[in-house]
Formats: sequence, structure tokens, C-alpha cells
Amino acid sequence: MSDETEKTFTLTDDQTGASYKLPVLDGTTGPSVIDVRKLYAETDHFTFDPSFTSTGSCKSRLTFIDGEKGILMHRGYTIEELAEKSSFLEVAYLLLNGDLPTQKEFDEFDHNITYHTMVHEQLNYFYRGFRRDAHPMAIMCGVVGGLSAFYHDSLDIWDPQQREISAHRLIAKIPTLAAMTYKYSVGQPFMYPRNDLNFSENFLYMCFGMPSEPYKINPVLANAMDKILILHADHEQNASTSTVRMAGSSQANPFACISAGIASLWGPAHGGANQAVLEMLDQIGHKDNIPEFLERAKDKDDPFRLMGFGHRVYKNFDPRAGVLKKACDEVLEDLGVDDPRLELAMELERIALEDPYFVERKLFPNVDFYSGIILKAMGFPTSMFTVLFAVARTVGWVSQWKEMIEEPSLRIGRPRQLYTGPAQRPYVAINKRK
Repeated sequence: MSDETEKTFTLTDDQTGASYKLPVLDGTTGPSVIDVRKLYAETDHFTFDPSFTSTGSCKSRLTFIDGEKGILMHRGYTIEELAEKSSFLEVAYLLLNGDLPTQKEFDEFDHNITYHTMVHEQLNYFYRGFRRDAHPMAIMCGVVGGLSAFYHDSLDIWDPQQREISAHRLIAKIPTLAAMTYKYSVGQPFMYPRNDLNFSENFLYMCFGMPSEPYKINPVLANAMDKILILHADHEQNASTSTVRMAGSSQANPFACISAGIASLWGPAHGGANQAVLEMLDQIGHKDNIPEFLERAKDKDDPFRLMGFGHRVYKNFDPRAGVLKKACDEVLEDLGVDDPRLELAMELERIALEDPYFVERKLFPNVDFYSGIILKAMGFPTSMFTVLFAVARTVGWVSQWKEMIEEPSLRIGRPRQLYTGPAQRPYVAINKRK
């Protein structure tokens, strides 16, 4: 996108008749944007856009979403093709560097990530300060932010080499910290990472391995985990990514910025959707109750909502869902899980996809529906679901942070407001107040 343009948008003041020409900027694809950066200086007015749902906050070359058509692309590659043909680490390289790696580039990147998966031994003691029943996301906020106290040699954000080292450390170490968080919550010993395993295999090993016996890698589960990580790697300027960028605009160190993103992701309106799917299934309770709850979901006056169906961004279908449905079917078949809740989920999917109400409104199962089922089948408690989301999204956060820092026009984020409080008023002494 270039700031140089001949296209303009004319804004007219109805009271004064004055007209203002605002530049229109075009991206590679998707809607054009009206450049309002000089609007206040020329008109003495700010724009008003609560939640910034109609405002482009930055230029980015990473991810493109077309919600109407159900398109998600990273650096020009569709998510379906990446999930089918790439590994998570290859997608991570793509997001960080702009292009898919050659074999030599990938081997070097894979080596760098693998040999950064260990964390400082003193971090083990950090966990002891948390209660055993602490929420895993609370622990993650603390330990990820605490990384800046251990790795002083990569905190200079203006040094390209230190930025790269920090990026590699975050991508490599957050899975280790996430696995340690899970182990701590269940009272099991931490498992050190293994350099002979790939990214997803190593993560499952650190979560479910035990020092008392060998851990056997299940390729079906490792493949499903890799798919989950790819599909959640980045999703444009969502709440947590915007939080990372806002924190980074103040020139905060990258560990603090990613910790801020984790805190934002913790919100149930953002990262807790797949957990909400499992909670909804508990509420439905039994397959025989599905028709009743589907009718409730159609009733606007009923507070019940069908979680995991439809998407705020994707108005047609979630392009990630089809990929994960296949992985979900493979996991359930491989594990042969005898879990009434998972059987309930599959029956809910079948009935909802045949119901004209949901079909006509394009309320299809989304990525959260299938990821929740897969993670449950793997044995993860629902409290860990958002942590696993953070493991995947770290790649996107780091890539977005890196892109922002390298932008020559970087300035600290400073949204404006429409003030609706009292106008100036005189101070009254406390003994005279009524």
C-alpha cells in the first residue's frame, strides 16, 4: 500500500459548506481505506469508531481475511493449502520472513527453534510461587513476562539480530512454558524438551510424557496438533494482536508485549471460544436434548447460544473449519474415544448441518468447534485450551510486532476519545459540599 495516491474522498461540512479532500489508499486486495491522519488538523474533528471495527490501525503484509468469501491467507497463501502442505514451523518462517523457506533456510530455522526450547533452570522455581489451582493463563501471563528478566541479551528492539533472537526464543520457549504450566497444574514433574522431535511432537511429549516410562509419539495426534497450531497462527488485527502492537508501540520489550497479548487472549470473548463449546455440550447434556436446545438457539429471547457455530468475521464459512474437521475425524477414529460429550458433539454437528435455519444463515461449525473436540479427546482440560491458542498465536504476535518495529513511521499508539463527562466546574471545599 502506498501513501501516494490520486484518489480522494470528499468530506463536506453541512454547517459551513467547507469541503475536505481525504486521500484514498489501496491495498493489494480488500477494501480501500480513507486516510484521516490529517483530518483533525484540517477540520478540528476526530473520527469516532468504538472498538475500531471500521478503522485500519496499521499497514501489514502478513494476513488477509475476506469474511464474506471465507478467505484467510498468510503472505498470499491460502490457509487450506498451508495446512495441507506445510508444517507449523514452515508457516512460522513464512510469517516472520515473508516467503516460504528453501530447504536450507528451513533446516537452519528448525535448528534455531529446536535449540531454543530449553528455558532457564531458575524459571522452574518461578512456578512454585503460584497456587496449584491457579488458572493456567494467569501463570502464562506471569512467566512469559518474566522471560525479560532472564534474557537481557536480546532486549534491544532496534538491533535486528536481537529482534530475531527474541522472536526465535518466544516461538521456541512458550510451548515449553505452556507444557510446564500444565504439568504444574496436575502435580506432575516437568519434562525437558527433546531435540529429536519436531515442534508438535515435542509439545505433546512435554505435556503428556512421564520420566517413569518412554513416551510413544502418536502421529495422528501430532498431525492434528500441527494443524491446530497452523490454523491459529495469525488472524489479522484481532484484540490480542492489536494489544501486542499497542504495547510494542511504546517500545516495550518483546516478552512484555507478548505477555500483554496473552492477557488479552484470556478474555472469554476472544480466546475462550473452544472452551465455551465444551461448556455448551455440558449444558445440553444428552443427545436427546439437542432438538430442544436448537429451538432455544433460534429464539432471540432465549439467552442460550449455540457456541462453535458461525463466526464474527466469516459471514459465509470459516475456511479453517474444513481442515480441522478432517483432523477431528481422524483423531476420534484413532483414539476410539468413548466419551458421551464427544458423541454429543458429533450428533449436534450432524443435526445442525441438516437444519434449514442454520444452513440458510450459514451458521456452520467453526474452527473452535472442532479444536475443542480434538483437545478434549487428546486429554487436555478445558482450562488449558486458551493456553494452547497462545502457543499457536505467538508466531503471529511476534511477526506483527517485528513488522511494526521495522516500520519507519512507527509512533506510539494514542487513540482519541469523545469526552462525555462534566464540563469545567469550580472546586468546592469539603465543608461546603452538599
